[in-house]
Amino acid sequence: MSCKSPAFTLSRRAFDAVIFDLDGVVTQTAAVHAAAWKQLFDAYLKQRAARTRETYDPFDIDADYRQYVDGKPRYEGIKSFLESRSITLPYGDPDDPPDRETVCGLGNRKNQAFRERLQSQGVAVYPSSVQLIEQLRAQGIKTAIVSSSKNCAAVLETAGIASLFAVKVDGVDAVQLNLKGKPDPDIFLETARQLGVDPARAVVVEDAIAGVQAGRRGRFGCVIGVARNDNATALKENGADVVVTDLAELAVSESDSTSSGTANQELPSALECLEQLVQQARGKRLAVFLDYDGTLTPIVERPELAVLAEEMRDTVRRLAKRCTVAVVSGRDLPDVQRLVGIEQIFYAGSHGFDIAGPKGQHQESQQGTEFLPDLDKAEQALNERLAGIAGVLIERKKFSIAIHYRQVAKEDVATVERVVDEVQREHARLKKSTGKKIYELQPNIDWHKGRAVRWLLKALQLDRPEVLPVFIGDDVTDEDAFRALEDDGIGIVVLDSPRPSAARYRLQDPAEVQRFLEELSARLEEKG
Repeated sequence: MSCKSPAFTLSRRAFDAVIFDLDGVVTQTAAVHAAAWKQLFDAYLKQRAARTRETYDPFDIDADYRQYVDGKPRYEGIKSFLESRSITLPYGDPDDPPDRETVCGLGNRKNQAFRERLQSQGVAVYPSSVQLIEQLRAQGIKTAIVSSSKNCAAVLETAGIASLFAVKVDGVDAVQLNLKGKPDPDIFLETARQLGVDPARAVVVEDAIAGVQAGRRGRFGCVIGVARNDNATALKENGADVVVTDLAELAVSESDSTSSGTANQELPSALECLEQLVQQARGKRLAVFLDYDGTLTPIVERPELAVLAEEMRDTVRRLAKRCTVAVVSGRDLPDVQRLVGIEQIFYAGSHGFDIAGPKGQHQESQQGTEFLPDLDKAEQALNERLAGIAGVLIERKKFSIAIHYRQVAKEDVATVERVVDEVQREHARLKKSTGKKIYELQPNIDWHKGRAVRWLLKALQLDRPEVLPVFIGDDVTDEDAFRALEDDGIGIVVLDSPRPSAARYRLQDPAEVQRFLEELSARLEEKG
């Protein structure tokens, strides 16, 4: 097999739904919005400059639009741009008239300008986007539309494409449901909930940086960035798994057996490409980071049943004699230390919130500790509201709460997710993530497996050019680690079903992981 990755393809086997942003992805209204924003801000800034004798600096329809307002709810866009100019206005009320000098007043003035332009110019669509949506629907893949705009329904009707989407969640719904705006993932997670799909089995298609960030934070199976404004690098850096300039570059498989994604079952095998990997490591020290569940052990019905085989333990111990080895897991630190049972390696539990090493080294995230009262209250609420659902398992970890639904009847899964979403909204300091048949509530801070790996590399003085870090994992949560090592390391995804990944290579299952680690140990021993 070639060690070269294939083109990107979407298939029913990999995904249940694709969620499209509206402006700039499906419809060509981004330019209309940008023009309305410029009309609003230029008039306001000119008026303000005349009143305050400040220099008039007009709104930049490229830089300012993309950085401060694109993809955000209208009032948040107003506030963000004004802050960039050191202008502070009262927030006001959504019912403020357009001539009132408040955030809401300016927002309503912008909406008035947009509707006038919409009525006079109409709505153009991207033909390739409509064609892709029709192909997805023909293969049984659900499609939905999201927009921060409250004009979404009017745009869809004007363009004549409302019937292409099973679900619509827009700015009106966001207010009614108290959803946070992008880059928070609320609007996408609500859309997935209404579609009845697991975010890990859904794709987000976005052209805005804030939208890409939202898709990544929501742990969606794939985030596709559409670079219509020469912003491919920015979209990639902010979490897009795939970046295209037009949706014509995407394909839809007509067969369930076809893999999909830039990283899937056709990704080059780490076993078959071991020689290539060894060449990359020539002259360098290796640091190997391993996930536990689904990587060192198979996925099982209940967490306590994931017992490490003695043969795998011996393999990891053998590798640890030749290079630095760490296990990075969502499990609590004492739990993963007990299950692995090797003193010579490092451990990062709770997705990296709690880290320990072989010589008594220990670091516990103080940020995470601050969230313990929130987790306690959320745990109590989940236990009370999910008590009547058979098969649900609530696993309290120190820095998170895992809600397992692998044994829940199919018709009850939507109820489980609805309750989890309700509890998350009631405890806004927590965020929801997803994995294999699991929802998880965690502290809403920028800490994940990727940051844990980076911290470990720095703490062990391995954050140097002569060190090659390798991360092996199977779950969506491991994608953060793959992305963290894209520039100077190697990601290897363990696939039990095809999905896009930021990893460079693949392994089929824990048995192949063991073979790979054994062969890697043998190569290192040959080097002496």
